[in-house]
Amino acid sequence: MIPELNIAVAILFIPLVSFLVLIFFGKRFSERAGLVGATFLGIDLALALYVFASRMASSEVWDLTFTWIDFHTVVNNVPLRLDIGIMVDNLTAVMLVVVTLISFLVHLFSLAYMKGDVRFSRYYANLGIFTFSMLGIVLTNNYLLMYVFWELVGLSSYLLIGHWYEKKSASDAAKKAFVVNRVGDLGFFVGIMIVWMQYSTLTYTGLFSAIGSGVIPFDSSAWLTAAGLLIFCGAVGKSAQFPLHVWLPDAMEGPTPVSALIHAATMVAAGVYLVARTFPMLTADALMVIAYFGAVTAFIAATIAIVQNDIKKILAYSTVSQLGYMVMGLGVGAYTAGVMHLVTHAAFKAGLFLASGSVIYAMHHALHHLHDHHTDAQDVRHMGGLKAKMPVTFWTMTIFTLAISGVPLTSGFLSKDEILAGTLAYSHFTGHTLLPIIGFLVAGLTAFYMFRMLILTFMGEHTNAERFAHIHESPRVMIVPLMVLAALSFFFFFSLNPINASHGWFFEKMAYPAVAVPEALASTPTTEFVEEIHHQHSLAMVLSVGISGLGILFAFVMYFWKRVSADAFEKALKPVHTFFYKKWYFDELYDATAVAGTLGVARLLAWFDGTIIDGIVNGAAWVTRMGSVVSAKFDSLVVDGAVNFSAFFAGMLGQTVQKVQTGKVQTYMVFAIIGLMMLLALYL
Repeated sequence: MIPELNIAVAILFIPLVSFLVLIFFGKRFSERAGLVGATFLGIDLALALYVFASRMASSEVWDLTFTWIDFHTVVNNVPLRLDIGIMVDNLTAVMLVVVTLISFLVHLFSLAYMKGDVRFSRYYANLGIFTFSMLGIVLTNNYLLMYVFWELVGLSSYLLIGHWYEKKSASDAAKKAFVVNRVGDLGFFVGIMIVWMQYSTLTYTGLFSAIGSGVIPFDSSAWLTAAGLLIFCGAVGKSAQFPLHVWLPDAMEGPTPVSALIHAATMVAAGVYLVARTFPMLTADALMVIAYFGAVTAFIAATIAIVQNDIKKILAYSTVSQLGYMVMGLGVGAYTAGVMHLVTHAAFKAGLFLASGSVIYAMHHALHHLHDHHTDAQDVRHMGGLKAKMPVTFWTMTIFTLAISGVPLTSGFLSKDEILAGTLAYSHFTGHTLLPIIGFLVAGLTAFYMFRMLILTFMGEHTNAERFAHIHESPRVMIVPLMVLAALSFFFFFSLNPINASHGWFFEKMAYPAVAVPEALASTPTTEFVEEIHHQHSLAMVLSVGISGLGILFAFVMYFWKRVSADAFEKALKPVHTFFYKKWYFDELYDATAVAGTLGVARLLAWFDGTIIDGIVNGAAWVTRMGSVVSAKFDSLVVDGAVNFSAFFAGMLGQTVQKVQTGKVQTYMVFAIIGLMMLLALYL
């Protein structure tokens, strides 16, 4: 077996070992539990980097497959069996580094951020089981195991979001995330079943080979489209795509390092990874639907983010919007650009969350020192001027903000520019001009709300001088991860050309996948489409930089120079502001429909159970009880009456006989003579 596959297996199980050690012996380690977890993940990261380096030097796919269940039958000329295993290709190698790197940095950051937490060791144990679950999704070579790890990720995210379960908001957020994700996972499961029924295999290679050879479910391309879209439902849930995006902002109730790990870089990216892995079986119609889901998600989340005041909520909706960008990029066929944005976004968005955690950490300490329990430590309106007190956090946050805004010389510029070029190319071939319009509009909105957050948090004057005096830079163990992620947010890690990613290693190694579906199902030939993306690159770059620049300028005009009053702007557009602030009323809509409907059905079933079912049971019991009563009355009145009458008669008879039976012979002779005379009288 290839040695790197053994290492890949070790990478998978090391976080599981960390979980087992800490869940059973964590309390013995006390504060050192964090160091134990960080050590395990440090080893895991080193192994992942080795596999990545080896993978970049190889062109073959490393695969380890074995038969789990053999049904000893043949369906559609294919042996019916369940094969499972692991596979390492370029996409897997990149994701291994992303998951282990972000997890390792979060482990380090949490050493200070979570210090003194009452469930410190359990927190690190849950980080381990989550990382194990994510690595399982990345490494598996089939949809069956992917679904198993997919659900395990759901469980571990539930545990992490609800870490502070004594807070009702945190426990509610954990339940909401768990339930909403199950909705998407149901569609994912149905899609897997369609694939299994038609192809008798769930391995990627077996499935894609069959589809590439022209085998279509039920001889209809519509069924292949349906299967692809149903599998995509899993991504709609995990990657918080419209209309299942409502869980992710609420999940910010969990610890901030958790937000950096699972809500910025890994768990939410699992859905994008699923689309990328499923890409070869997606028909043109399926890709079009996916592209519009991504575009709508990006736009809705961006409009909500511009009016939020909680620093983590701003970043949460920013994450939803950027995930929409990735999905839209994959949907239009810009496969490599979509995957690249997943990777670049993992670095700068994890950095943004950790930097926000640094700010919240400093604010909490200042408020605690002043015994201020009323000020919200996460509200950007209560911040300002932190640049002077937290210079490292400020400069790293600035780099992350530039990257997500798509400013040149950053990694975000490279990947976002390629996605926008892909939308222009897709529009050229298909006429769907709405997609690039939304893409460029969201680029401007992103730049605006991100610099609004940066200005309100770090620039200007602090809102409370006494509180400002107690704010300090975070500990070194927290700012080192920020500096690492800030370095990774520059262009040179992905391409030596600062304005074109297509000349870098990522585009060369992450080759555009061959379209595995029959040519008749593909809307755009691969070669021509890639050439058109290159042709549209310059236009996309100019437009994205210009529109993002306008967004940044408007943020400075409104919040730094204050040439335009934000309050006056809000009042002038009060209905629109309220609509965005209320998150398009999605929560209210779901409460009035899905939640109220579920509760209504539950009440109906409760009434049916209490009235009809219990009525039948209680009626049967009443009939039985009444029968018992009637029987008892009958027994009391008739049977007992007859018995009592017999007893009375016998008693009377006994008393009469007792009087006759005197025991004297003379008396008996008199009675005998009297009786004889009576008989003679009757006879005569």
